[in-house]
Amino acid sequence: MTIAGLPAPPPLGRRIWANRTLNLRSIKAIGYDMDYTLVHYRVEPWEQQAYQHLKAKLAEQGLPVEGLEFDPDLVTRGLVVDRELGNLVKANRFGYVVKACHGTVPLPFETLRATYGRLLVDLSDERFSFLNTLFSLSEACLFAQLVDRLDERSSGVPLGYADLHRLVRRGMDEAHLEGALKAIITTDPASYVEPDPETALALLDQLHAGRRLLLITNSDWPYTRTMMAHAFDPFLPQGMHWQDLFEVVLVSARKPDFFLHPMPLFQVVSDDGLLTPCPGGLRRPGVYVGGDAREVQRYLGLAGEEILYVGDHLFTDVHVSKNVMRWRTALVLRELEAELEELERFGPEQTELARLMEEKARLEFELSQLRLAIQRLEQRYGPRVEASLEELRSAFAVQRERLSVLDATVAPLARRAGELANRRWGLLMRAGNDKSMLARQVERYADIYTSRVSNFLFETPFAYLRAPRGSLPHDDTRLVE
Repeated sequence: MTIAGLPAPPPLGRRIWANRTLNLRSIKAIGYDMDYTLVHYRVEPWEQQAYQHLKAKLAEQGLPVEGLEFDPDLVTRGLVVDRELGNLVKANRFGYVVKACHGTVPLPFETLRATYGRLLVDLSDERFSFLNTLFSLSEACLFAQLVDRLDERSSGVPLGYADLHRLVRRGMDEAHLEGALKAIITTDPASYVEPDPETALALLDQLHAGRRLLLITNSDWPYTRTMMAHAFDPFLPQGMHWQDLFEVVLVSARKPDFFLHPMPLFQVVSDDGLLTPCPGGLRRPGVYVGGDAREVQRYLGLAGEEILYVGDHLFTDVHVSKNVMRWRTALVLRELEAELEELERFGPEQTELARLMEEKARLEFELSQLRLAIQRLEQRYGPRVEASLEELRSAFAVQRERLSVLDATVAPLARRAGELANRRWGLLMRAGNDKSMLARQVERYADIYTSRVSNFLFETPFAYLRAPRGSLPHDDTRLVE
């Protein structure tokens, strides 16, 4: 029976994707991160502002930042900084580097192979720094640009690439911790926040379905209060405030330590941020500073698998909460929406590319069989085919020419496929024909992932999110489709 007014299935970019089957009916509490999760920033203006603050800090330390400007296309989430060589690299799920830049300059294939042919990217090695979140973009952009300046040696700054990265990393941490950057954002939040009225409705659905909602953010109380009011209050029922959505609000949570160690807890008891210690832990709903995940779980009286935590940071939100607390996890990948839209537009070309690659595989098989038949006939061993040596060599030349013509047709299509979303780095979850290292991390630690929190409107609090059947190279698509 068709009911008028019910929403249609969402487009690809608004779907929720499951790595592990998740029954949302079994979830009793949902915790949310704020920045780039509940509140989505306009990436370019926000990161531009962060870039300028970082640039000013590095200028004070004598680094040659004059004339540098933020380039939003220079880096993407999921890249890895090679601190030792001053490179940005994109690795596949096995750690093999498929693309790299030294500073801002792409490495030629031969240089890339000579540099990384025998080296696997290991994220546990301090040499490598993974770009986990959109907050990494401005930092990585300025690092790459300063590598160029360092190589010019015009500055006279005696720094290695690892030293440079430490300075940039520390400067960005200070920019986020200090009040000047956030003061600019809170003065004009409309310029930096991308409104999404549907997020409020998605949370109302969860609240009225009996889910206990929590906000757990590293941002401080004044910033959180301003940004949440701007992002939610205009879209809530009259008389309702954003705090009414959440049983507990935990600010200055200091993730990942929030999930790793016992932490002191304070309650916010006044609008101006007056705090009172809570030596007995969480006892009632309210706004708190600090605290830790074990105390939250004790307060809720729930097992880890009954709690879903939703965030945008692959390590501090998803990896740690999964590994340490065994909470269920959801990762917000805002870029995924635009990427899937672009992939849909590329669909006819992708179909043609797949057809051509099948033809290429067939020609390569036939060419190798001809080559082996020539070898056996020349060396006078093994079974013979009903053709002379001259006929085999002629057929080999014809097939090789066909393959050359086919390669010339495939090359521009393959190049366009590799430049989708970002001309330099390509798709977020792909590294050539393989999954990217980011995709592998998402698979390991995120039970589900999606482009925005409001996508829960389509997968309601009563949905059963099923992981697809895992594919293997030997799967016969004719049997599994």
